[in-house]
Amino acid sequence: MSENLSEVLFKPSPTAKETSSIITVEGAPDTICHESTGSDSTHGFYRFLRRPLWVWQGVDPVEMESVFATMAASKHERTDDRLIDTVKEYHQGNWNYEWVQLGMKYQKKALQAELEQQLPENAIAELWLKASTHYGIASYPHLAGDELATQADVLAMQAYRKAMALSHHTIKTIEFNYNGKAIQAYLHLPNTDEPLPTIIVSGGLDTLQTELWRTYTDYFAPAGFAMVTIDMPSLGHSHNCPLNENTSILHMALLDKLRDVPWVDNDRLAIFGARMGGNAAIRLAFLAGSKVKAAVSLGGMMHDFFRGGDRLDSLPRMYFDVYASRLGKRRISKESLVTQLASFSLKQQGLLGRRPTNVPVLGVSLERDRFCPPDDNRLLALSSTDGKAVILPDSPLNTGYQRCMESVIRWLQEKLR
Repeated sequence: MSENLSEVLFKPSPTAKETSSIITVEGAPDTICHESTGSDSTHGFYRFLRRPLWVWQGVDPVEMESVFATMAASKHERTDDRLIDTVKEYHQGNWNYEWVQLGMKYQKKALQAELEQQLPENAIAELWLKASTHYGIASYPHLAGDELATQADVLAMQAYRKAMALSHHTIKTIEFNYNGKAIQAYLHLPNTDEPLPTIIVSGGLDTLQTELWRTYTDYFAPAGFAMVTIDMPSLGHSHNCPLNENTSILHMALLDKLRDVPWVDNDRLAIFGARMGGNAAIRLAFLAGSKVKAAVSLGGMMHDFFRGGDRLDSLPRMYFDVYASRLGKRRISKESLVTQLASFSLKQQGLLGRRPTNVPVLGVSLERDRFCPPDDNRLLALSSTDGKAVILPDSPLNTGYQRCMESVIRWLQEKLR
């Protein structure tokens, strides 16, 4: 990938809509995210800022706060004057613009390092990963119809492929078709000496598979696990596949494809998912019990969230837009959205709370999780003959993911022996 690609993709477009104006959920709470930017307490963000996650993924916290300060200081027109990150058009202060500039900074460093050949390939791969991470944040929350976000997705994926080619880890692209649509998954291998126990991993509906690499390098690879990532339907490489209550449909097709992949030990195959990815993982525990040996939900959306009510109403507006976008809706009423989301409940589908699966399942979440309350994890544990629920303290927040993943790794090592 060259610098020219970035320049061509990100020419200012007078017709590109600002992200918060793309989706309309009529009747949804007008809740904004109040995130500190100095002493400003009167303004907030449209997006839910994932500061600890982004820092863990390699974003410099000083650069990040500088971006937010630049957005806050922008005098350009906004879609909503209350919302710092709604600057219109592609220029200084616009969310896409600021994060793409940071991505280009690391891309240029990577290209220069390749030209000078003064850094080891793995160090150059890290620069490409940083570029990919910043481009991915530029696209967040990845709404369909967001022109600049779609272009940022392209840059994120291409930078990720450059990183894969240079990394000391072996990373391969797995391609398969579903209903005539080409789907890509990424297989990450700590070694290729023998077939390895393998974890299929998906994030939530606002997470690209290119964002999951630290989960592999920090947790799965040191434990000797291979990792296959796949985007949820309606997102990333799976954007042409509509999302519906059959959240695991692409995972099921991937399972069949993995039978032909020599580096995967299909007798030691597990499914891991966060948020809606957790919903897909647990569905597979019931529907593909002969093909998977274990399933893990990390803060997965199982049942309670889909009932609507106070839990849904407490969410920032961004999440209503995300769910509407994944369902293929540009305009929808809140009542219709809640009705459609109800079908995603695994209890409503007759899976949880009835005949238990023989596949071991693990539900992990933090206290006061707005998407996955303790009762959901307990119901999940009771729905398997070998089920377990782990609910960890949510403080300190910046170590919550680490504590969750350490529990997951210990459990998977026991189940995939």
